[in-house]
Amino acid sequence: MTQSRPAAQPQPPANDDLVAAFQIEGWPVRGRVARMSDVVNDILTRHAYPEPVANLLGEACALAALVGSSLKFEGRLIVQAQGDGPVAYVVCDYDTEGSLRGYCRYDAERVAEASKGFVRPGARTLLGEGVFVMTIDQGPDTERYQGITPIEGETLALCAEQYFDQSEQTPTRVRLAVAQLATDKGFVWRAGGMLLQNIAEDDARGPTQDVWERAQALFETLGEDELVDPTVPPETLLWRLFNEDGVRLFEPRPLRAFCRCSRDRILGVLQSFGADERRDMVEADGKIRVTCEYCSRTYEIEPQAVD
Repeated sequence: MTQSRPAAQPQPPANDDLVAAFQIEGWPVRGRVARMSDVVNDILTRHAYPEPVANLLGEACALAALVGSSLKFEGRLIVQAQGDGPVAYVVCDYDTEGSLRGYCRYDAERVAEASKGFVRPGARTLLGEGVFVMTIDQGPDTERYQGITPIEGETLALCAEQYFDQSEQTPTRVRLAVAQLATDKGFVWRAGGMLLQNIAEDDARGPTQDVWERAQALFETLGEDELVDPTVPPETLLWRLFNEDGVRLFEPRPLRAFCRCSRDRILGVLQSFGADERRDMVEADGKIRVTCEYCSRTYEIEPQAVD
């Protein structure tokens, strides 16, 4: 049975880099909260992303953790959005061990142009016309499940809400936040998110719409600054929102930044090319170099190792 504990009044800050489920006592409403520090800072600093692009990827990481942590089986959730805008695509995947990795492909000049006049351009401005995709991957022996909706909201949070409304028919609210905070080690990235869902009514629960509207009204009071504030742990955040009715926070799951690239995987990819193509990849010093898009690690491969 899952261990749980009631969310009490403010306590000393809990550890970051976690995602946890919660339940409002007596309400047909459930949710999850994610807090990231080292994890998201590691992912966002692997590349020299412009600030708006880093923010978009940070939101994708928080969203992937919120949704992926609900999986009841071993596998991966891949959150992706792609379009014809300055950012060609943003992708983040979460596996059920709590590992996250993410990447953005973008045109720096177009991002700079799109950022003029904006404090921070959002998903719709950066991605343009395109689609928002969630993919569930249970492994090589199973068929992937994929849901696709158009990008219509200016934020990834709105894209996710639309996805759940159209693909899952589950009323859902999402709030995501990303920020750079000054520390004694310089500026570091932080991210956070909260997801709230209405549990469908049935004979036992009866109508749930009134309670859902009340829950949404409380959710609207949640500030983005609270989601990334290192002095406000999840217990305190939930207590501020739902203390009048009570809320139960379940045991958190740890998160980590982890890339699944490896020498063996790279060899497998290279072996899929023909001999002539591989010869064209060999550099002046006689080696093939492959850089992982996600983590920026470069692998030096001897051509004979591929053969």
